Amino acid sequence: MITVNLYYKGSGGSARAFAEEMESSGTADAIRAEDGNLRYQYFQPLFDPETILLIDSWRDQAAIDAHHASPMMAKLSALREKYDLHMTVERFVSDDYDADERFIRK
Repeated sequence: MITVNLYYKGSGGSARAFAEEMESSGTADAIRAEDGNLRYQYFQPLFDPETILLIDSWRDQAAIDAHHASPMMAKLSALREKYDLHMTVERFVSDDYDADERFIRK
């Protein structure tokens, strides 16, 4: 699994408005329905009201590549422009290391 954390930064509540439009328009649900998408969720840091975090997980790089090649990307780009957002990205690849399981309360 590959997880990408995208931090959308704006001003005047634009990042939150972007995430709300992604949800209300059905765009986020359409991405969630794409083959290989495992997670697509927005969060807002408590200390930074002008940032929205998107946690976006995919089965593999081929699924991400298909998403990036889809018409959905034009829609996403237009919304990012509409809300004048800037982004930073973190990328993580999951492994099968489970030694931390004993510290996780389920």
